[in-house]
Amino acid sequence: MYFPKYRPRRLRATPQHRRMIRETQILSDHLIYPLFVCPGRGVRNEISSMPGIAQFSVDLLVKEAQEVYQMGIPAVMLFGITDHKDSHGTEAYSRDGIIQTALRAVKDQVPELILMTDVCLCEYTDHGHCGVVEGGVVLNDPSLDLLARTAVSQVEAGADLVAPSDMMDGRVRAIRSALDESGFVQVPILSYAAKFASAFYGPFRKAVDSSPRFGDRKSYQMDPANAREALREI
Repeated sequence: MYFPKYRPRRLRATPQHRRMIRETQILSDHLIYPLFVCPGRGVRNEISSMPGIAQFSVDLLVKEAQEVYQMGIPAVMLFGITDHKDSHGTEAYSRDGIIQTALRAVKDQVPELILMTDVCLCEYTDHGHCGVVEGGVVLNDPSLDLLARTAVSQVEAGADLVAPSDMMDGRVRAIRSALDESGFVQVPILSYAAKFASAFYGPFRKAVDSSPRFGDRKSYQMDPANAREALREI
């Protein structure tokens, strides 16, 4: 149907009409609040690259999570900062890792809040890459086991949803299989399905001290010019 029979302005005539047919609405129910957790006690470090956002020690993180939930925000995404880094990012999947400790504390005090976790290794590796590195090369398949272990460890500690952001090929299937085998069939995965090698991640890398110590991430994060490749990834 076309003009003059089709007159879409009829439904734009008043604020009430426009509000009634609005397709996209942003409500507090749709928001996810990022929380950065660091070692220590009584610690609140403002993140200069993210005005208004801070790193919190676990005790203050719990208070922040309580305030977030009281504001009507249903979910938080947890990112970890650690003093212990090694070549395989072992704190990412340690039972007593910074994220696992934070998950248990927040779940105990704010059980209704949805706890989402970043599943990656770059915050925990001494080389700053998102997988296992040998000879200066980021290896795909050996990284999958560590990512799956990280996801299971986080869910065991209280995560309601895991979000792999590493961009290793096959990591969603590896994580799904590991979660299912561990009895976490109902836990969903929110994949960073098409993550670009973008300068927009600069503030985040500063916030969690995860910048690569050598090279860049272009061998696993995507070229922003490749929309068709992104759709295949998704």
